[in-house]
Amino acid sequence: MHELYNPMPGRFKDYISVPKPNMYQSIHTTLLGPKGTPFEVQIRTWDMHRVAEFGIAAHWAYKEANKDKKTNVTVTEDKLAWLRETLEWQKDMQDPDEFLKTLKTELFEDEVYVFTPKGDIKVLPRGSTPIDFAYNIHAEIGNKTVGAKINSKMVPIITELHNGDIVEVITSDNSKGPSRDWLKFVKSSGAKTKIQQWFKKAQREENIEKGKNIIEKEIKKIGMTHSDLFKTEWVQAALDRYKYNTLDDMFASIGFGAISPVKIISRMLEEYRKEHKEENIEEKIEELSRVKPNVNKSSKSGIVVKGIDNCLVKLSKCCNPLPGDNIIGYITKGRGVSVHRTDCSNVKDLLEDENRIIDVSWYNDTKASYNADIEIYANDRTGLLADIISILGEAKAKLMAVNSKANKERIALTEVTVEVENIEELNKVLKALRKVDSVYEVKRKK
Repeated sequence: MHELYNPMPGRFKDYISVPKPNMYQSIHTTLLGPKGTPFEVQIRTWDMHRVAEFGIAAHWAYKEANKDKKTNVTVTEDKLAWLRETLEWQKDMQDPDEFLKTLKTELFEDEVYVFTPKGDIKVLPRGSTPIDFAYNIHAEIGNKTVGAKINSKMVPIITELHNGDIVEVITSDNSKGPSRDWLKFVKSSGAKTKIQQWFKKAQREENIEKGKNIIEKEIKKIGMTHSDLFKTEWVQAALDRYKYNTLDDMFASIGFGAISPVKIISRMLEEYRKEHKEENIEEKIEELSRVKPNVNKSSKSGIVVKGIDNCLVKLSKCCNPLPGDNIIGYITKGRGVSVHRTDCSNVKDLLEDENRIIDVSWYNDTKASYNADIEIYANDRTGLLADIISILGEAKAKLMAVNSKANKERIALTEVTVEVENIEELNKVLKALRKVDSVYEVKRKK
């Protein structure tokens, strides 16, 4: 074919010597026709064509059906390897859409062929880095990677790999593990999955230990010991009540902040009471739920979370609560406690999962600034926006953002974001804006 027509440089691919991960094999070459029009030629055997057209499973079924039954030869392990790896990804990914995206990436994305220092070929998605290469070898090697060499030259571990590169991974037993930033650079689905698994496992172990410490502190608070309360049947009652499979699951949940330790201990105290009727367990439960004020336990956002110390707190952007607003806390997965105004439109949905609702309050001694969104409705006129900005300046409200537009009916909607310290300061700003000429409604955005 190359003698008949001129080949296009860089468009020759030999998938026979190095098959794709899904066992696709073929020779691809792009040629320039008589009139300069490029066309691609694919050359493969009938067996290879069957794989290309109908997939691995259909090809195996065909081959098995046509084998001599006396030979009883099974499908080779190398052909099953890719399928097994794919099934492992499916187990690790609970989201079907993510799995489908992963599968498409592995099946159809262009590959890059690189070598280990011993000359073994590794096939990776185009754009892969030494991190992908390390995880392709083994998860532990990837987790301990601290550096890399490409063609005997030290390079950053996020360097893009090219065909023919010889890659050497440098590891260290003192490595603290992968960085979350790696997820931004890796291209192979296997590497992403293994990195996510590492963080999930590491966080779980950390939360289990943290949960144990929290439980111990709460038990000491009511003058009891671990051995007094952690009887197998009583622990099982708490696990059943809150639907945990194991004790570690419960500790991890407490450490993460998904459930208050007070609920767990109270449930075990209920069982304890059945065998110790002479003791006043109600007093212990009351003591357990009593919150002792501590000026050091407020978060940077000025929020005190009941029953949890040093908890990550985030003021929800959907309602932007301010000191003075009535608020509730909602325990989110991986992001600590999210604080909403009680009149927030999203609260109704949050209340459906009452186990994640937690008491929160404002810490009055904290001085901080908060953003508040305001909607201003007015009859459109010349100089309206200038007057609004002028009033905000007189009210000493720091303007963070402004957006104004008018509709066909000449009604102007101006949205401003101002920085205030509390609800009282916001109310003063709202009162001042209502005095602007042509403004007929001013309200805080919900």
